[in-house]
Amino acid sequence: MSRMEEQIQRLKYPGGVDADGHILEDPTLWERYCEAKYKPIALRIKDDGDGLQYFEIAGRPSKVNRKGSFGALAAMGEVTRDKGSVDPYRKYGENAPFGAMDAKERLERLNRENLRAAIIYPSLDLSWETECEDADYAQAMTRAYNRWILDWCSDSGGRLIPVAHLSLGDPVAAAAELERAVKAGHKGGWVVQFTMTRKPHAHPDHDVLFAKAQELDVPLGLHVSLEPQWCWPGRYDREYVRKQTFFLNVTASDALRHALTSFMQYGTFDKFPRLKIVLLEVGAGWIGYWLDRMDAVYDSVMGRGVPLKEKPSYYFKRNVWISADPDENSLPAMIKLCGEDRFFWASDFPHPDHPGNYIEELEECADKLDPVARQKFLGDNVLRVYNCL
Repeated sequence: MSRMEEQIQRLKYPGGVDADGHILEDPTLWERYCEAKYKPIALRIKDDGDGLQYFEIAGRPSKVNRKGSFGALAAMGEVTRDKGSVDPYRKYGENAPFGAMDAKERLERLNRENLRAAIIYPSLDLSWETECEDADYAQAMTRAYNRWILDWCSDSGGRLIPVAHLSLGDPVAAAAELERAVKAGHKGGWVVQFTMTRKPHAHPDHDVLFAKAQELDVPLGLHVSLEPQWCWPGRYDREYVRKQTFFLNVTASDALRHALTSFMQYGTFDKFPRLKIVLLEVGAGWIGYWLDRMDAVYDSVMGRGVPLKEKPSYYFKRNVWISADPDENSLPAMIKLCGEDRFFWASDFPHPDHPGNYIEELEECADKLDPVARQKFLGDNVLRVYNCL
């Protein structure tokens, strides 16, 4: 299999931990790792007969992942605004960057980059919930992925850190799966930025999951994924935005801001004072403004109905962590303003919506931090939250 040429950069600082590193998972994992009753309709990649691949979800062709859309999944640094193009006939995993699919290669990549560890997130597994309305099926597919990723990370000596995919379509089942997964070796769980029930993330129906995460002392991550059309901003007619990939990619990050706000609206952090929430892949430069805005509304007449004992910023500094992109210009100021214990960095490797020179950008950011804040940001914060120190 051919492979793109890549100059892997080495971080000059020790102790770096990638808080959101992705892989291209084995597309046969769901049919191999799911329960027997789901094997005939397990998630899988198929060929449409014209040489183009598509994703099959619950036995039906995906309306989103089709016509060769997989070719761009691992194009970080290869296809940019100024160069390259996505070949729809490129097969899933073909020409994947070093360390994107094989665990031993990923460990070697960490060595070359001088990184201590990486929290591992998927690619395909981030996309299918957008077209799933069957809560039982969703639970079966998350269980399959969670079993597989634990095996994938198993020989890494703790350097490839698995976290469990959970689906809020059935929060009771999600809580049970979190407990099973953590006992098996996962270091936390994560959910996508929407729910198939359309209930806010912090809705009391989900308290059973928050209670379990608190009991187990593991973080619960909120990670962006492909969104159903009903999640798109409704201010503009879909006719005008459905092909606007720039607009949809940028505004998808609003979902996690809404999710964070819902935890304040429902008073979740007073009910579960040791709950740990991690915000992933939406940048971090916005957090100062958002906290100021929430605090201001909390202090106004509109805040009377919010069942919180303290201002929202208090709970951020106690219960929430946020993963930043290394190229954010405001990041050093945000770290100083909002707390040096609250921030991670992430590569998003090998996805094309982030640049490939993340180590270079990470160094530039780290150079601007004092030694104590630098070490926390580079790796100590994320390892502490995931109980890996």
